[in-house]
Amino acid sequence: MTVQVLYKNTSTKKLFANLVLFTDENFNINGLKKHISSTEFSYIEDLLKTSDLKKNLFFFEISSTKKIVLVSVKNNLETSDIENLGAEFYSRINHEKKSEYFVKSDSISSKYKNFIGYFLHGLKLKSYEFNIYKSKIVKKAVTINVIGNKNKLIIENELRFKAIEEGTFFARDLVSEPPNILNPKEYVNRVLKLRKLGIKVTVYNESQMKKLGMHSLLGVGRGSVNESFLVTLEWNGNKKDKKAPLSFVGKGVCFDTGGISLKPAKFMEEMKYDMAGSAVVAGLIQTLATRKAKVNAVGVVGLVENMPGGNAQRPGDIVKAYNGKTIEVLNTDAEGRLVLADALSFTEAKFKPRFMIDLATLTGAIIMALGEEYAGLFSNNDELSNRLFKVGEKVKEKVWRLPLHENYDKLMNSPIADIQNINYSGGAGSITAAQFLQRFVTNKTPWAHLDIAGMAFSKKAANLNPGGATGFGVRLLNQLIEEHYE
Repeated sequence: MTVQVLYKNTSTKKLFANLVLFTDENFNINGLKKHISSTEFSYIEDLLKTSDLKKNLFFFEISSTKKIVLVSVKNNLETSDIENLGAEFYSRINHEKKSEYFVKSDSISSKYKNFIGYFLHGLKLKSYEFNIYKSKIVKKAVTINVIGNKNKLIIENELRFKAIEEGTFFARDLVSEPPNILNPKEYVNRVLKLRKLGIKVTVYNESQMKKLGMHSLLGVGRGSVNESFLVTLEWNGNKKDKKAPLSFVGKGVCFDTGGISLKPAKFMEEMKYDMAGSAVVAGLIQTLATRKAKVNAVGVVGLVENMPGGNAQRPGDIVKAYNGKTIEVLNTDAEGRLVLADALSFTEAKFKPRFMIDLATLTGAIIMALGEEYAGLFSNNDELSNRLFKVGEKVKEKVWRLPLHENYDKLMNSPIADIQNINYSGGAGSITAAQFLQRFVTNKTPWAHLDIAGMAFSKKAANLNPGGATGFGVRLLNQLIEEHYE
């Protein structure tokens, strides 16, 4: 659905079709008399007497051409609660092919700063659709007219919200694309378009990566006819800041068959989502550039396709990573950590960042542990972990910290190489995967690993997600930067 928002400074005496008004949690409507006619007031007042007031929204059909919507504003709402109200409102009108609503901003208590902005932000995030491959598209459009003055705060936040929405949608688009379209080369082409925003994009092809010694990443893509790439995206929004940049690293396995360690056929089509970590990194850097964030940040994504083939990597192969460590590949379906191994150590060596945060749909074990409610968080730094947890609670992209310990680390030791890529003993799949990654953070750089396997895609629509690709992580990391690094 196309959502258009217009601001109009119009007299409150004018009566509008499809009017959206806000009440307290008890649906006390006495303060709304100036916005509606006495007949409408009496009609709504009578219906509320027999209604379940635990609901957040009520739609009253006044006539065939007019609805009045009441939105309950409960006490002590957080901004995420307001966004969810907007998302719920959108879900209720999503079936309408064409409609127009008038939102009276002066029916909101002044204690909530930019309530309308957060309400519309949630509505827009919920409105995302990916339907470009449907032969017949039912065109739907809704116009939201905000009645009231557009002040400086609204204008500033509108630009911020737009940047977050566009970055989230870019990530969702990348994840939603079918694998026959979004191979590593096509992915590179789409990321290159971000240069128009002032982002420095550097692409390393297979020949260049071989010279750099990235054999861990390259091994994953050996079975595919599609070339592998490493891409860096640099946003320098604060040239006066001489501190090291913030860095974000993403797993970009455009399709994961498991390689020679072939996955079962059931649900393999979902493995197009295995590049979601990289999509979040790209969407985040786009967001920072769009809102002109006063921060220096770099995104690094490893883009490969994991396929079986005559030249594919085999279980039992040993490869040498960028940092010189040797890896015994016991299972070719534990490939994301091989991609991240080179991407992490390259990022640390080249950019010497203030911190590194990597994102990956890394393990099915994290879904068993946390479901679709939390991403797994692993880190060598308490301060970074605490910040991620708190901002996650704030924007409702939640993370939960799990342990790292030397006893888990021992499970990843190989008898014939420096490290093996799976834990043969079984158990603690997400933890031992994180322990593997930690071996490639060699200079004590603050580091956090986010296992987003349960969060990158959802078959159910929930909160601000319409179902499908979520873009989980863009809002989380943008909030982290806003609160602590700008």
